[in-house]
Amino acid sequence: MRGDPPHSLLIVRLGAMGDVIHTMAAVAALRVALPDSRIGWAIEERWAELLHVKGAAWSGKRSTAQPLVDSVHVVNTKQWRKSPFFVETTRQIKKTFAGIRAQKYEVAADFQGAIKSALIARFAGAGETVGMAAPREFPAKSLYKRPIATPGTHIVEQYHSLAEAIAGTALPAAAPIFPCDEEAEAVIAKRFGSSKVIILNPGAGWAAKQWPAERYGKVAKALSRDGLTPVINFGPGEDELARRAAAASGGTAVAMPCSLSELIALTRRAGLFIGGDTGPLHLAAAMKVPVVALFGPTDPARNGPYRTKSVVLRNSVSRTSLSHTSDLDPGLLQITTDEVVRAARQLLEVRHV
Repeated sequence: MRGDPPHSLLIVRLGAMGDVIHTMAAVAALRVALPDSRIGWAIEERWAELLHVKGAAWSGKRSTAQPLVDSVHVVNTKQWRKSPFFVETTRQIKKTFAGIRAQKYEVAADFQGAIKSALIARFAGAGETVGMAAPREFPAKSLYKRPIATPGTHIVEQYHSLAEAIAGTALPAAAPIFPCDEEAEAVIAKRFGSSKVIILNPGAGWAAKQWPAERYGKVAKALSRDGLTPVINFGPGEDELARRAAAASGGTAVAMPCSLSELIALTRRAGLFIGGDTGPLHLAAAMKVPVVALFGPTDPARNGPYRTKSVVLRNSVSRTSLSHTSDLDPGLLQITTDEVVRAARQLLEVRHV
């Protein structure tokens, strides 16, 4: 990037959970390099708890409730698209952009590479709009004043390359900083006490990335014999997956829906995470929790657990594809419960007699 590093910067990464977390690593590196710069973030309402404790006061200053960025600009593009001509929608859009423009950002950086995120960056009123030279949706590139090459194998490395271009210098790697919701922390502490928690996550963004729920239950049952407390995490629409996993565990696993703040609190005290390529896995990896990662159609070299102790299981039958198909991945089905249990015990250094 030409010239001095910006004194104010808008990050545009609307979602989803894992992608936001990957971007947070780059922003954490920027925060270290530019400690006095104002950094804002435009994000979908659904994922805002990754940056700011829900219900906490909006002070415009960093705190334990909002440790990474100075301002969070919440958007709701899904709702806007549903009712584009509704008066309330128009009011919300105007209010959102007024709030962004009031910050007078010098640079707006699109870390998402979609047309909608590029448009938000372009209309933020910043002096310069930057984004990836090879964005996910190619037309987005035409909305950047400065497209930037982002080398790197893993997506975290690619985002880090974009952050380095913004800072104008090489940046050391940095870990994301997550908000601390004291109420959520208390809820999780009260429920699990000093238990040795392991998190199992049967859900994923689409069905081809899901290892069978019943197998998670069998893994939970086996690991419970090692004195561990298996917790099955599930999100909206994943109730049936959680029910099947809990049933297969023979009552040894607790099925627990969590808000994002509660999931952050739960992950802080977890000794292990088991799951596929999904947001909660990347949360665990970012928080340096050991991970058993079950991969099928997505490439772990690009999307796998990053810089944490991990075992990645992927059968050679799996082929990389981003098609959001509901067909089960044949390679993922080849991964056995015994393999997963062995990997978990390896990471936990548990010797099973």
